[in-house]
Order: sequence, then C-alpha cells, then structure tokens
Amino acid sequence: MAESDRLIESFEENRTRLRAVAYRMLGSLAEADDAVQEAWLRLTKADSSEVDNLGAWLTTIVARICLNVLRTRRTRPEEPFDARLPDPVVSDPDRSSPEDEALLADEVGLALQVVLDTLTPAERLAFVLHDMFDLPFDDIAPIVGRSSTSARQLASRARRRVRGADVKPPDPDLGRQREVVDAFFAAARRGDFDALVTVLDPDVVERVDAGRARPDISVLVRGATVIAGRAIMFDQPSPRVRPVLVNGAAGVVVTVRGEPFAVMAFTVSGGRIVEIDVLADPERLNRLDLAAPDD
Repeated sequence: MAESDRLIESFEENRTRLRAVAYRMLGSLAEADDAVQEAWLRLTKADSSEVDNLGAWLTTIVARICLNVLRTRRTRPEEPFDARLPDPVVSDPDRSSPEDEALLADEVGLALQVVLDTLTPAERLAFVLHDMFDLPFDDIAPIVGRSSTSARQLASRARRRVRGADVKPPDPDLGRQREVVDAFFAAARRGDFDALVTVLDPDVVERVDAGRARPDISVLVRGATVIAGRAIMFDQPSPRVRPVLVNGAAGVVVTVRGEPFAVMAFTVSGGRIVEIDVLADPERLNRLDLAAPDD
C-alpha cells in the first residue's frame, strides 16, 4: 500500500471520533466538519513518520482548531445566549446512522450542549477532552497554554457550571418519552390547556432560536402555564409534525406547506417535559437533512 493510501486509511479510521470531538466543542455540525477537514489538510503537510500516535495527534490538532474558532466567536457579536441553540443532530427513529451514534455516544443532549456554550473556550476544551474523551490533563495543558494543574482546574470549574445548570437526564425509555411528546401535541391540537400543563414540568423551559431571519420569534420562557398558553396559540397553518430523534431523544420536525419550519427537541425527565428547544432559523434548517425517509 502506498504511503498516501495508508495515510488516508488512517485518517478515515479517526474521522468519526474527530467529528464527535469537534461537535461537542463547537455545537455546530458545519464548523465541526470544517475543523476535521482542516485537520486533514494539516496532516497532509506534516511529516507523519514522526507521529507515534496518529489518533492522539489528530485529536490535538482538531482541539486547537476548535479552540481558535471558539475564541474568534467570542470577539464578534452573536445572538444573545438565551436565544441561541447549538445544531441538533436529527435522525430517523428507525434508521440511526453509525455517524450519528458516534456523535451521541455519551448522550450529549441538546440541553447539555446549551450549557457547554456558557463555558469559556478553555473551560469547554478541558471539560470536553477530559470528561467526555478521557484525555489526560498532561495532553490538554499544552493546547490551552497552561500547566497540567491549571488544566485540571479549568475542567473542574466547567464541571461545577454543568452541575449547577441542573441539566436533567432524559428518561431512559425512549418509548415513554415519545408518549409524553405525543400527548403534548394531542393536547395542543385540542386546545386542552389543563392536559398541556399536566405533561409539562412546573419549571419547564422553552428556548426558541429563530436566528437573524426571525428575531421576533427568538425567546426564552419558563413555566408550565406560560408554555401551555404558547402551545395553544401556535397559529401556523396546518403544521405537520414528524417524529424524529433529536440528539438521541424524542423530538419532531415541524413542516408548514411542505417546508421545514422548526426542529423541536424535548427533554422528558420523570415522565414530564422539562425542556423544549426549538430551532426555527431558516438558514440553519436548510443546512440540515430533514427529508423524511420516504421523500
């Protein structure tokens, strides 16, 4: 086998894991793919014969690229955090791909990705690489330009922030999650306010990210009665709701007149909906593959 072919084969063996690292770091599927592609370009220009562990070397390169992206992101104006959602990983309940499964190997729900967005770039890198991918702090330290002890402290601060955010884990029974989500939509269609409140946790949070195209729709609201009222008032004409998995949990794709209008992710914990995350940004929806399997 030629050296170039061997290099390609070795890179492809690591691609899925590298994409998973980049997605957790950036919360953007497009930027994650760009980071992986940039790592490949750097590999082609490097002397790979001097690399003892290609997987670790590539992970370090991707982490450095992502860190630069995060730092650049913080120097330019963005949508307010409250209305900003990471890219969802949308898959068909009956046809989950190996790539999607790798992205969500440790059940990185959309709610946790939202919390990761609140961390500083260095905190996020240390937490993701150590807590999610088991990299030792001695390897993380040079990436963030700190000592191993400082890298450990970064991860510890991030861990406290994540725990303090009280991200509730979804119920393990996906069928039960789907029953609760179906009950939510059935009650909304009937205009049954009391039934809606029943399936919502009293402290439920709804976050809507409509991007620059629909800034008036972007909102963060809390409370079962408020969100139940919003569900009843939803006034889009004849929306179609298709069940999907969103980051491994029960969700839906909402289409209006045949066009994707929103992706809705539900966190069902303790038999009730504790968080609803709605991506309604047309620009980002267009970048997702939201076609039904029979389309």
